Amino acid sequence: MNLWTVISEFIGNLFAFDQAHPLLFTQFYFWAFFALVFAGFSLIHSKPLLRNSYLFFVSLFFYYKTSGVFLFLLVFVIVYNFFAAKGIRRLREKRKGWASALTALSVAVDLGILAYFKYAYFLTDFVNNLLGLELQVHDVLGELLNTVTGSSLFRVDAIILPVGISFFTFQAVSYVVDVKRARIEPVRNFLDFGFYLSFFPQLVAGPIVRASEFIAQLHKPYNLSRRWFGIAVFWILNGLLKKLILSDYLAVNFCDRVFENPLMYSGFENLGALFCYSLQVYADFSGYTDIATGVAMLMGFYLPKNFDSPYKALNTQQFWRRWHMTLSRWLRDYLYIPLGGNRNATAGTYIIIIATAVFGSFLSGSWWVAFGVLLLAALIGLWAWRKPSDRKLITTNINSMNTMLLGGLWHGASWNFMIWGGLNGIGMIIYKIWTKRSMLVKLLIVSAFTLLCWALAKWAPAPVWNMFAVWLLIILAGTAIKFLYRWISFGADAVFKAPALTPRGAVIPLKLSPAAAWISRAWDIFQTFVFITFTRLFFRSGSNLDPALANEQAWNTAKNMVNQIGSAWNLSLVPAMAREHAAVLLLFVAGMLIHWLPERFKRRYRLAFARLPLFWMVIVTVLVVLFFYQFITADLQSFIYFQF
Repeated sequence: MNLWTVISEFIGNLFAFDQAHPLLFTQFYFWAFFALVFAGFSLIHSKPLLRNSYLFFVSLFFYYKTSGVFLFLLVFVIVYNFFAAKGIRRLREKRKGWASALTALSVAVDLGILAYFKYAYFLTDFVNNLLGLELQVHDVLGELLNTVTGSSLFRVDAIILPVGISFFTFQAVSYVVDVKRARIEPVRNFLDFGFYLSFFPQLVAGPIVRASEFIAQLHKPYNLSRRWFGIAVFWILNGLLKKLILSDYLAVNFCDRVFENPLMYSGFENLGALFCYSLQVYADFSGYTDIATGVAMLMGFYLPKNFDSPYKALNTQQFWRRWHMTLSRWLRDYLYIPLGGNRNATAGTYIIIIATAVFGSFLSGSWWVAFGVLLLAALIGLWAWRKPSDRKLITTNINSMNTMLLGGLWHGASWNFMIWGGLNGIGMIIYKIWTKRSMLVKLLIVSAFTLLCWALAKWAPAPVWNMFAVWLLIILAGTAIKFLYRWISFGADAVFKAPALTPRGAVIPLKLSPAAAWISRAWDIFQTFVFITFTRLFFRSGSNLDPALANEQAWNTAKNMVNQIGSAWNLSLVPAMAREHAAVLLLFVAGMLIHWLPERFKRRYRLAFARLPLFWMVIVTVLVVLFFYQFITADLQSFIYFQF
């Protein structure tokens, strides 16, 4: 083999797309790619227009290496939204109606593209069941490319989800809507806009970056201090640690095995896999965000914070202010508030209720679901009509629930994702109502539900009742202890009367002793973490599946895990199983303890690393990287949120 052949093969491999091996942050190839990119960047970093253009084309190449032919889809989204925003800007002052129509069209095009790739199987099955047809999924894009190329290279019998489509689509929607709202002005230069929408560190899995957060950075002089360089390197290493040591190890050695066949494992192992998955998905997603943040910082750009120690949350509402924060804010600003927010219900509110009823019936295979949803909506509407004083509270909670349901469906058209979103919505609503009740009412409600579940477990035996009965008994014990402590410490009024509220309706907390406050906080964190972990059962069961089979397979996985967890345990075998999975359990405990460290402590060791002399920083980085790669599995695991 001569030198020219070797060079030709190398160049061919360099520019070829390998679907089985997309470009990942955890690959050595990516860091070689970034080293070359950064070397070129260092030559032109002081010239903003040239720098931005260079990074735009680098980002397009990165997306090609990640998604192949779907590069054309990304280019279309960039071109379409660039010119749509300019048209909206010209119309919004004098022809507001036309500006609104163009904005609606732009959003419809963006979301239509997303719906085509993400919900084609769901919508096809829905139409077939509704009209008795036998339509088959057909990839129009693949057929078009075959026609253009005069070949049959592209499949037309299956629709493949482009990596990162939800993220760059949501960025495009926020951009045109913000231009319509006059919150930002359209980007003048096409290359600048293309760079904003395709910036490669966050392109395929977020965070979701608003134009108002990023566009202003495009023409700022490059500035990377010695300290910020150290912080950037720290974030990269921190993200690799989360991904390779926590996420991938837990997935390959435990979680994936249990979720693939729950019936082969005991209730203890199923429960352990569920808790480990909670840590796995956090380490995976926040690890990606950390690496993206560090890489962007090295090039002088700053991405918004996407995670804030979510498993320190005291309640479900606070959890969603700490988890995937850019998506939560996006849903608030572009869905929850337009639906009416905490002010009133809109036509969109009722449309979503009806659509939820219809889709819920289709996904579950029973029209009783639609009847139940619509009956519940009618009863809530009657309540709001009869009690105007509660109307604001009711519409706020309905809009919150609708937002969470659609947030669930954003992850995929599966019954399990809908349940996951609905459970989180219920958790948020219950928290709002729960905090304004007296301790006596709380104790009575928990007692009643505990007795009901124990009665069902006895007279209508099912694993799910056993599971709920045990958990409610634990909650009852904690509630009873709180009840007694408050009565003894603050008197009868503290437990028999509803808590005092601020003028804005927030609960005024009691002044507990430091020890009692710490215990109360730990208990709230524990309860929230367990609830969020339980909802992850439905999230994980709906992931990593063929869209054509996802609904039935996901439901069976969730049902089997609940059956295993809720069935009788052979407690004598638990110690042996714990020893068998000792490495996984110890890693889980270590990961959670690190997560729960005080933020001020984490800031100290982050700054300590950033202040190291450059020589020692290099030595530490090399040693850490060598340590990381001892944990690499035979086949590198893709980031979980690539599929969303």
